Amino acid sequence: MFPKKSGCQVSMDTSEISRVILATTERAGPKRFIRALHCQRAFVLLVSYLMQASALQNAVAECQLQTTEVSGFSSEGSVLIGGIFPAHNARPYEDVTFRKKPAAITCQTLILENYQWLQAMMFAMDEINGNPDLLPNITLGVQIYDSCRMPQRALEGTLWLLSGHQKPVLNYDCWSTRPPAAIIGDSTSTRAILMAHILGLYRYPQISYSASSPLLSDKNQFPSFLRTITSDDFQSRGLAQLVIHFGWTWVGLLAEDNDYGQQGIQILHEELVKSGACVAFSETIITNRADKNAFAIAQVIKKSTANAIVIFSTDYNLIFVLDELIRQNVTGKILIASEGWSTSTLLSREKYLEILTGTIGLESHSGDMPGFEGYLTSFQPSNYPDYIFINEFWEVTFGCKWLDPKMSPSLLDNKTAPCTGQEHRESQSSKKKEFTSVRFTSNIYSAIYAVALALHDLISCRPGGGPFYMGTCADTMDFKPWQLLHYLKSVHSQTEVEAEAFFDRDGNPPARYDIVNWQLSPQGTVRQVKVGTYEASAARGKHWVINTSTIQWTTGKTQVPTSVCSSSCPSGFRKAAKQGEAICCFQCVQCPPGEVSNYSDSVECFRCQWDQWPNDKQDRCIPKTIEYLTYSEPLGATLSTASIVSSMMPAAILALFIHYRDTPIVKANNSSLSFLLLLSLILCLLCSLFFIGYPTQEKCLLRQAAFGTTFALSVSCILSKTILVVIAFNAIKPNSKLRKWLGPQLSYTIIIVCTLIQVLLCVLWLHFAPPYSEYNTHIHLEKIIVECNEGSPVVFWCMLGYLGLMAIISFVVAFLARKLPDRFNETKFITFSMLAFLSVWLSFIPAYLSTKGKYMVAMEIFAIFSSSSSLVHCIFLPKCYIILFRSGNYSKDYRIGKGAGHANTF
Repeated sequence: MFPKKSGCQVSMDTSEISRVILATTERAGPKRFIRALHCQRAFVLLVSYLMQASALQNAVAECQLQTTEVSGFSSEGSVLIGGIFPAHNARPYEDVTFRKKPAAITCQTLILENYQWLQAMMFAMDEINGNPDLLPNITLGVQIYDSCRMPQRALEGTLWLLSGHQKPVLNYDCWSTRPPAAIIGDSTSTRAILMAHILGLYRYPQISYSASSPLLSDKNQFPSFLRTITSDDFQSRGLAQLVIHFGWTWVGLLAEDNDYGQQGIQILHEELVKSGACVAFSETIITNRADKNAFAIAQVIKKSTANAIVIFSTDYNLIFVLDELIRQNVTGKILIASEGWSTSTLLSREKYLEILTGTIGLESHSGDMPGFEGYLTSFQPSNYPDYIFINEFWEVTFGCKWLDPKMSPSLLDNKTAPCTGQEHRESQSSKKKEFTSVRFTSNIYSAIYAVALALHDLISCRPGGGPFYMGTCADTMDFKPWQLLHYLKSVHSQTEVEAEAFFDRDGNPPARYDIVNWQLSPQGTVRQVKVGTYEASAARGKHWVINTSTIQWTTGKTQVPTSVCSSSCPSGFRKAAKQGEAICCFQCVQCPPGEVSNYSDSVECFRCQWDQWPNDKQDRCIPKTIEYLTYSEPLGATLSTASIVSSMMPAAILALFIHYRDTPIVKANNSSLSFLLLLSLILCLLCSLFFIGYPTQEKCLLRQAAFGTTFALSVSCILSKTILVVIAFNAIKPNSKLRKWLGPQLSYTIIIVCTLIQVLLCVLWLHFAPPYSEYNTHIHLEKIIVECNEGSPVVFWCMLGYLGLMAIISFVVAFLARKLPDRFNETKFITFSMLAFLSVWLSFIPAYLSTKGKYMVAMEIFAIFSSSSSLVHCIFLPKCYIILFRSGNYSKDYRIGKGAGHANTF
């Protein structure tokens, strides 16, 4: 169906290469154009140089490119599909001194797991060739090359597939048939990028099954690159979310020094920081060193307090680090695996059980491949005698050795048996699981099917309905690579394993991952168990489906282990950063008084509402207790009882004075003035009741005014009595002008004037700055003090000062008149009463200022009670004693007979 060609033909000249590069980069805009041109400049010069050298080769036979003989495996078919796989390991670690020719790269040990990738490709092509509904009349063939995990080999294999010549001839097509329609490979991002740079120049379709570097999503640099594995930017975000999901905030990072490792770990680092986690260390596996700097890495892991370590690496390079961890006895770490090694059979060995049991990681979502296990079981040299590396595969799998016909069996050691080709039947049950792995096989399977479906769409095109210019279709006999690339990008179908095969605009498949956990099987081997899935394109909050209870951790318990720099701060504490350390390393500081934190790891504490207060643990707010002086509490009950009982004494004295109002002693003390004084003292004692109980607005307005007015009346009465005593004694002197002041008018005038001054002061106070009820939350943070705000403290102290001024005047006048002769002279009693009164109120001032809340109110009540009682006791108790027990000594007859020499004052 497809024509053959003879000789070598130029596939693209230098000017066309430059035009393609410029056309590609110019679409990216000026900035990205400069970056892309900077990245590709050296590569373009290299390609131009090699093409010129190739041209010279035809002109001068002696001029040849320094390349190795390239060979691979081929199978016939009307359409070929190329494949580059790292079937072997190579060890190019010799020191390069540039004093001699570098040693050639030699492929050494066959990797059984990677060899299955070749088998998966052959299995898919056999399945497609046997399907009459897919690509009818077309047989798929293969061109397979072993890159041996080396970029040089991957580059040589790419040139071989493009040129079709044993010695690569750049820009020449020497295929006798059509070149491969597409190329599958390579496995790592570093090698895939090298291939993509060349294949992109020709718009040659390339599909990688495990190159996951985000850089390959840039279609300006890699226009023909596609892949069936999800890009690492999704994987990195998924790993970051997995770490945060389990609460690991103190994480170590380990990555290879190539594009796969460094790109992935950079995105992961950014995502972890955004999520609030911290990176304890970030180490790099140096892949071009024989020991992979494993000792230094193991030392860092051993000394670090981070238990969770995310590793972006391939299994081959990780082996060296794991071996060193075993030598240094580093255990108990939680390893989080990237898809590069999350299901590796190479690491599923008994020696790594202790380290890898409990590992959790992401693996590209893959389905079953029906029939593939049977295909592997039936795979034997007799059925596929010409298959690539079949004999070597057999030797590595079953530990035997194929004998050369000229070789004697005696040359084999005692432990090695000759291969017969029948070993798989004898050891099928025991050997099958050792080399059976689905890692990346379904990706290869999907890649082959994507090419087949694209080819099917290409040959199914009907003229006039094609996707190209003027509705044309591709020439099925000689289609161009870019035409097949168009169909590849449009593929959207279901494969035999029921997995969607399609690519987005960046050439990536749907971002789906399986979450796998490395568990110890009952047989004592490691197995990777699927415990959940992660789908990046799912709706928010539905990315994860994970069964935590089925996970087996390295501790052997189902409880998720921790990996934190500092233990979680409980509620009631806040996190305080440690100077010079990461934000995840902190100390727990208890919230200051009055503040709470009601959840763990709180960054700051917050104050409760004004009517609430933290509990003892400071993890929640509780209502504050409301406090005021009540009648029900002991202090309030005592003070109220004392006030009422004390008010009964002046009331009783008043009744006594009224009853004995005609006696000389009552008359001598100006009975009306004494009655008024006793009445005012009763009111003084009772006004203290206004200070007890809930301080309503009415109480706040009345209590200080009532206290000030009644006390002003009492003190003014005493002042009036004192002045009248002095005037009376001086008025009896001959020619005294004070006689005219004698009489009740003077005393009432003094009382009225002195009391009105206090009343006026209180009226002004209540009008301009009235007291009011308020909630005081500042005195005691845990309590609400309901109290009366005095409005104007200045007026309050002026009121007390006025009372003090009248008391001082009374004290001074009484003190000066204390020696006046008369049996009824009460200036001595007034002196003592004023002395007691002033002492109470002078001691009240500092005590009042030093107390708060209800005790301040109690202090004022006590001062009222004490000062009023002192006036009652000092002034009236002596008179009551005389009236009740010595009244005969003060009768008129007694005074005439015994005390004629004494003056009768009043």
